[in-house]
Amino acid sequence: MDKKAKIIATLGPAISSTSQLKKIIELGVDAFRINFSHDTRNIISIVKKIRYLENKTKKRISLIADLQGIKLRIGKIKKNQVDIKKNQKFKFDLSKKEGDSTRVGLPYSFIMRKVKKNNIILIDDGKYAFKVIKKSNKSIITRCLSQNCTLSSNKSIHISNISLPVNNLTSKDKKDIKIAKKIGCNWIALSYLQNAKMINQTRKLISKDVGIISKIENKQALKNIDEIIKATDAVMIARGDLAIDVGHSEVPKIQLGLIKKCNQLSKSVIVATQMLESMIENYTATRAEINDIATAIFQGADTVMLSAESAVGRYPLQAVKTMTKTIISTEKYKKEHIEDFKNKIDAKKDPVKSIVLSVKDLAYNPSVKAIIAFSNSGKTAKIVSAMRPRVKIITISPNINVSRQMSLLWGVQSLNSRDANGWKDMMNISREIIKKDNTIKKSDFVVITAGLPFGKAGMTNMIRLYKVGT
Repeated sequence: MDKKAKIIATLGPAISSTSQLKKIIELGVDAFRINFSHDTRNIISIVKKIRYLENKTKKRISLIADLQGIKLRIGKIKKNQVDIKKNQKFKFDLSKKEGDSTRVGLPYSFIMRKVKKNNIILIDDGKYAFKVIKKSNKSIITRCLSQNCTLSSNKSIHISNISLPVNNLTSKDKKDIKIAKKIGCNWIALSYLQNAKMINQTRKLISKDVGIISKIENKQALKNIDEIIKATDAVMIARGDLAIDVGHSEVPKIQLGLIKKCNQLSKSVIVATQMLESMIENYTATRAEINDIATAIFQGADTVMLSAESAVGRYPLQAVKTMTKTIISTEKYKKEHIEDFKNKIDAKKDPVKSIVLSVKDLAYNPSVKAIIAFSNSGKTAKIVSAMRPRVKIITISPNINVSRQMSLLWGVQSLNSRDANGWKDMMNISREIIKKDNTIKKSDFVVITAGLPFGKAGMTNMIRLYKVGT
C-alpha cells in the first residue's frame, strides 16, 4: 500500500552518500530539506546525487531551502563548547570575544535594554535555562538553572515577551535564495516571519514555479495567521521554537487549528520538529513519538518532517522506515472510516476551486480508481490534493519544477510530461499513463481534469469521467 502523506528528510552527514540517499528515497522520502543555518558548502554535489537518483527511480523529488532568518543566537565559544554547573553565575555581554565557562557574547543591545530581573533566558531551543539576577546596559548576570548544561557556539536564545525588532529578509537570506535558485530548489521556507511581509519580499526574488513555505514559530505569526496563509503556498508548524514562545502545552491545540484552517483553504501543511527525536541515538522510537506522527496524519497534515533524525542521527534509514510504517497504518484506518475524515474546503469567491471540488463526490465512488489532473501551475493539483480523495492522484505538468513542487502534496504522484495541445491529445496522454498503471483495469473509471484553453495556468474548467477501454 502506497502512503498518501509525504515525508521530508533534512540533509546532513548521515545521509550524504549516493547509496544512503537511494535507500532513504526507496523507504518513502519525498523531499529533502537544506538547512541554510548550517554549512552548505557540499550541497551542490549532494543535489547532483539526488537529481541522478530522481532520474533513476522515476520519482520526482522536492528540494526545500530552509532559510536561517532572524534568530537570536549567542556568540562563539572557545573550542566550540563549554560546561556550566547548576547554580553557577554566568554572564551574557556585548563583547565579540570568544566565550568561556564564565561568559559568552550576546550581540543584541536591544535585549540588554528590554530584559528584566527574574526573566528566564532559554538557550539551544529551550534545553538550558538561565535566570536573570542582575543587568546593566552592556551585560546580563544570570544563574544557571539546568543540570549538565553544555553550551555550544551560536546556539539559539529565547526570552519570553521579547519579540524581534526586525521583520525583513536578512542579507544572508537573500544570498541563500540566490544559491537555492542556482541549485534548483522547488520551495523556499521562511523562518521567523511575523506576517505576510517577508512572503511578499520573497515572491519578488523567485520565479513562479517555486513555492513558499511559511514556518509558524512565534506568537506574532499566530496573530497574523490569516494573512500569512492567504499569501503563502504552504505552512510549516515548527513546533520547537513555537513551543518555547507560546508554551509546550499550547502547541497541540495550535497544531490542530492550523491543520484545519490550511485544509479548508487548500494550503499544504507540514508538521515538524522532534517527531522521532529519540531515534537520533536509539534504533527504536518511543510509543509517544509513534502517536505523535499518527496524530498529525489523523488531523490531516500533508507532510511530516525529520530534522536531526536524518541529518546527523545514528539510524536515519530506520527513522524513515518507522515514519512510513506509521503513516501507512494510520491511513489504512482513515480509509476504512472515510466518512469521518472527509475535508471541508472553503470555495467562497473562487469559481475555479468550486469547479474542481465537483470532482469530490466522483472520487469517492468505488468504480473510480484515479484522478488525472493536468496542472501547469500546480493550483489544480493543490485543490485536488486538499480534497483528500480516496483514489490516487496523478498530476501532469510540462514544467519540471512544478512537477517536483507538487510531489510534496498529499497523495500526489507527480509526472513531468509534455503539455496537451488539444482535447484528443489530452486523452492520448491520459491513456498512455493508464496503460502503465497496473492498478487501473479495463472498465474502471478515471476522472480527468484540466483547463481550457490548454497551456493557460490557473484556468481549471474541465472535468471528464472516462471509462477505461472506451
